[in-house]
Amino acid sequence: MSSYTSVEVSGLAMRYGTKDVLHGVDFTIARGEVLVLLGPNGAGKTTTIEILEGFRTPSAGTVRVLGEDPTRANEAWRARIGVVLQSWRDHGRWRVRDLLDHLGGFYAPYSTPDRPRPYPTDELIEMVGLTGHRRAKVATLSGGQRRRLDVAIGIVGRPELLFLDEPTAGFDPAARRDFHDLVHRLSDLQDTTVLLTTHDLDEAEKLADRILILHHGRIVADGSAEALARQVAGTAEVRWTQHGVRQVHATDDATGFVRDLFAHERPETGSITDLEVRRPSLESTYLSMVADEATPSPEVVR
Repeated sequence: MSSYTSVEVSGLAMRYGTKDVLHGVDFTIARGEVLVLLGPNGAGKTTTIEILEGFRTPSAGTVRVLGEDPTRANEAWRARIGVVLQSWRDHGRWRVRDLLDHLGGFYAPYSTPDRPRPYPTDELIEMVGLTGHRRAKVATLSGGQRRRLDVAIGIVGRPELLFLDEPTAGFDPAARRDFHDLVHRLSDLQDTTVLLTTHDLDEAEKLADRILILHHGRIVADGSAEALARQVAGTAEVRWTQHGVRQVHATDDATGFVRDLFAHERPETGSITDLEVRRPSLESTYLSMVADEATPSPEVVR
C-alpha cells in the first residue's frame, strides 16, 4: 500500500443472508483527499463505511485502511481513525471542556512527533465553534451545538482518516459554512483524509475532491463533481440576449461556442448581452445515475 494512499478497497462484497448488498466494489482514497460517498438509501453506503471502520467483516474482497485490515487492527490503529456518526451519544452530565479533555487522554499514548495527539482542548473547542460553551453541560446544548460536539469528539485524537456520516444534520447555514471551512482546514493543513456521506448535494459539490456514487451495491460513477456532470449529463446551455431576443443553445463545448459567438458578432446583428453558461449540475448527474427505470451498469463512469 502506497504511503500516499489511505484506503484501498478491491472486490469488496457483502451478503446478509441471501441478499447481496455490495458487489465487487473497488476504490482508493489518497492521503489528504476529501471523498464524498453518495447514493440513495439502501445503496450500501453505511455497510461500506462500517467495513472500513472495522465494525463489519466483509463477505469477500480486500480492504486496507491506513495499511491495515480493519477487522484485525489494534488500538494504535484505532487511535489514527476518527468517526462522526449520525446520532450523538448523550453525555448530558459532562461539561464540554471536561468531556473533551477526558476523551483526549485516551489518545495521548499514541502521539507521534509528526502528529501529536490529542488536539489541545481549548484549540479544539474553538475549531468547532463552541468557545462560548466550554463550561456548559452537554444536556443544555442545542441540537446544532451537540452536533458540533460530535465533530469535536470525532477529531479530538487528530485523526489521519476521518469518517463523517451526515455530519451537518441539524446545522444552520452559518454552522454549515463553518464546518466546511473546518473540513478544508483538516485536509489542506493537517493532511487528514476525509470520507463523508451526505444527502446534501450542494455540500458534496463544495467539499469533495472526488465523488463516488454507489447504487445497488455498485460504484456507478467516480470523479470530481465537474467531471461527472460533464461526462454523464453531457451538454451545457449557453444563454444570451441579442436584439432584445433571448437565445438558448445546447453545446458540448461551451468555451468554443462562446468564442465563436463573439467572433461573429456584427453591428447589424446587435451586441450580445446577458451571456450565461449553465453547466449540468451535480444534482442532475446524481439523479440520472440513480434512476431506477433501468438496471444500473456495472461500468464505472470516470
